[in-house]
Amino acid sequence: MPDTLLALDNGTQSVRALLFDRDGNLLMRSQVKFSPVYHAAQPGYAEQSADYYWECLVEAVRGLWAQGARPGDIIGVTLTTQRGTVVPVDREGTALRPAITWLDQREARKVPPLALHWQALFRAMKATDALNHLGRQAEINWLNENEPDLMRRMHKYLLLSGYLTHRLTGQFRDGVACQVGYIPFDFRRQDWSRSWDWKWEAMRLDRDKLPELVPAGGQLGTITADAAAATGIPEGLPLFASGADKACEVLGSGCLDPRLGALSFGTTATINTIRRNYVEVTPLLPPYPAPVPGHYCTEVQTSRGFWMVNWFRDEFGGSDMERARLEIVPVESIFEEHLRNTPAGNLGLMLQPYWSPGVREPGREAKGALIGFGDVHGREHVYRAIIEGLMYALRQSKERIEQRARVRLKSLRVSGGGAQSDAVVQIAANVFGLPVERPHTTETSGLGAAICAAVGLGLQPNFHTAVERMTRVSETVRPTRPEQALHDQLYTRVYRPLYTQLQPLYKEIRSITGYPR
Repeated sequence: MPDTLLALDNGTQSVRALLFDRDGNLLMRSQVKFSPVYHAAQPGYAEQSADYYWECLVEAVRGLWAQGARPGDIIGVTLTTQRGTVVPVDREGTALRPAITWLDQREARKVPPLALHWQALFRAMKATDALNHLGRQAEINWLNENEPDLMRRMHKYLLLSGYLTHRLTGQFRDGVACQVGYIPFDFRRQDWSRSWDWKWEAMRLDRDKLPELVPAGGQLGTITADAAAATGIPEGLPLFASGADKACEVLGSGCLDPRLGALSFGTTATINTIRRNYVEVTPLLPPYPAPVPGHYCTEVQTSRGFWMVNWFRDEFGGSDMERARLEIVPVESIFEEHLRNTPAGNLGLMLQPYWSPGVREPGREAKGALIGFGDVHGREHVYRAIIEGLMYALRQSKERIEQRARVRLKSLRVSGGGAQSDAVVQIAANVFGLPVERPHTTETSGLGAAICAAVGLGLQPNFHTAVERMTRVSETVRPTRPEQALHDQLYTRVYRPLYTQLQPLYKEIRSITGYPR
């Protein structure tokens, strides 16, 4: 397998080492699942040992050699990781504490005050609540407040991508398109914020504590002797910058045309496009950098997303799991039956999937809702309500992208664990009223990273050509007319007005119970 590309994909649930050829074909795969995904020293905390991430990465790479892959065939390495997971390190790059993962819910008690002129500006924009939310959520503010001794010893404040880059190359560098988190980053310019920017006041951090940024396709460094000894990757191979995992999913799905939407059915469900111009789909929430220099991802999230499938399994799926155990089949196959055995529209049982409150859309008072119960409904209808509700939420996000970006989507590409379900993909096609296309590989985030390496190595002349040559559609699922018409009516006449109608009641619930905070 000459001229192979090694993509390292460190997600939320596992790390995968993937070998691709120059045409985007997946040649070999090695996966190590995290167990546990995180540790919780206190309720709401979600931490993981940074060394553990590295050890699992090493194990995954060595799994390729155990399968017969030859290190000498690899000509370049690239890395994509989960977003927003932070690792403070010392001068040697050693983690000073466990990584604070993106799942962590701790908040700083005090928000650093801004200069008066900035305060006045945010009041005028009616964005003070959003600013305070950012200040509380920023991990750097919590660390300054709770671990001041560690902060005095900290040499660099890294995201997980920057930490693993240092473990591989010895360089304090990171990809531009990996910068998703509560950090002083200028999303419009795709660089660290200028010295006068309000973000330095809202998130108290010195500029020299941050790594050097490298655009997608640029070289982060070369594999060191220590990294080579640990992993078996040949010393001196170049490591190329890509982007965060969600952004790489969009690229690996082949969505460089802004009329192509990328659906991600993962822990967080998203709809995303890549485009050249800067567009805030939700006002004051910037588009993330895409793994193509000078491009942006117009991502809209549905928090918790397909996490709700796990919630259903844990809270209602005991008999399903027992049946799966007895029949020696995955429990997901039982869930697939639930979708096949319930009708489109679910006999009127509908779900609003706001399991986690938002900042602007939905607001912080938002809660989830199930409406339309009758004596005909059972567990299987609750499951279908979850799937259909997520699709309605994603369709609403699609319409926001279209309105703000002034472009109509013509088709959708789908990735993530939920995309393996034929029934889920068909429901998506029916709710959106658009063809839903499956990429030729399920490893779209790894492929997106490999595309960056192919461009960096000169195997492909540019990103557009690389996407054209390395991505393709394996299957297209089209809407079925009766179901599409039914979903369109339920979405337009029931789902869209649902949050507006329930919002006053959510506020009353919050004022009475104090939940959510």
